[in-house]
Amino acid sequence: MAEYQDKLLIDLEVRIKQLMLLCDSLKDENVRLKAEIQSKQQEIDSLNIELKQLKIKYDNLKLARTITAASVNVDDARAKLSKLVREVDKCINLLK
Repeated sequence: MAEYQDKLLIDLEVRIKQLMLLCDSLKDENVRLKAEIQSKQQEIDSLNIELKQLKIKYDNLKLARTITAASVNVDDARAKLSKLVREVDKCINLLK
């Protein structure tokens, strides 16, 4: 009977050690994944900033083209400016 209990105790110790090793490896993986998440979040933030800058440049280019075209036809220029304002409003609403 004592031999059976000793075997159970040894099995329990082995399984506890395995669980401890698994726990340690999961902790290491968790730290690695948190660092990766932080890195990806920084990348997302920088890309969002770049996207905003590019949208501003694009809007400025569209406005410049509209103003250039305005000398040809006032009605077309007004329509383009109205469309531009609607697009900017739409972008603002999407950002909210």
